Amino acid sequence: MPGNDYCIHIGLLFLLLFCIEYINGLIVKYKHVKVNYTRKINHFALFFTPMLLMNIFPYEHTGTTILIGSILTLLSLLIFINPIRQRVFILATMFLSYDRPEDRPYTLLWLITQFMGSYVVLAIVIFSLAKYNAAELLYIPILINGIGDGLAEPVGIRFGKHHYQTRALFSSKKYTRSLEGSACVFITSILVVYFSHYPFTDLQFLIAITAIPILMTLAEAFSPHTWDSPLLYATGGLTLIGILQLA
Repeated sequence: MPGNDYCIHIGLLFLLLFCIEYINGLIVKYKHVKVNYTRKINHFALFFTPMLLMNIFPYEHTGTTILIGSILTLLSLLIFINPIRQRVFILATMFLSYDRPEDRPYTLLWLITQFMGSYVVLAIVIFSLAKYNAAELLYIPILINGIGDGLAEPVGIRFGKHHYQTRALFSSKKYTRSLEGSACVFITSILVVYFSHYPFTDLQFLIAITAIPILMTLAEAFSPHTWDSPLLYATGGLTLIGILQLA
């Protein structure tokens, strides 16, 4: 069973994330800030808060802790279903920080399915990388998704001049992305691979820093709207596995 450090870690994690979501919801409601920005604040909070808490309340990662974390994360999204949030003001306010008008009525469906898809892909990738004693390489697609894709939308909204369109799951509606936003994924990929070069041979590193930025950028560009993460994890994972097969 998980120890006290894990219980404290996970309790503080969800408390902090809920507070951030609530504050962002208030900002959307009363300051009329675009949800596109508050979603990305939530995105970065979800990405960096566990790292911060890990330094304060470290714990051993096991299959049990990963399973518990995934279940709790899923439950933290399910509390936003309409019958619940209509009756709980705080939850309705928190949901505002995710609910882009252009995503309705699929906002929650896309959030939940993206989460489930991401966990399935990550589980397969980490199991595959472990066969090569290279599980730490999982951080490459995770960092690219967390930082590069996290920056892509706000940068695209603020500075995007060259637009293209993509579709979404369960919808024929088209959504706009920008080359400037996609460039965030490309640049982040180069930096992440460069600073993660130590597990690679010279040949593997050369292939990685050439192929991964291109493939990850294309994956982000052509992935369904709101479903970037599973495609980025799958693309990064498959590319890394292919590179590791090289002598």
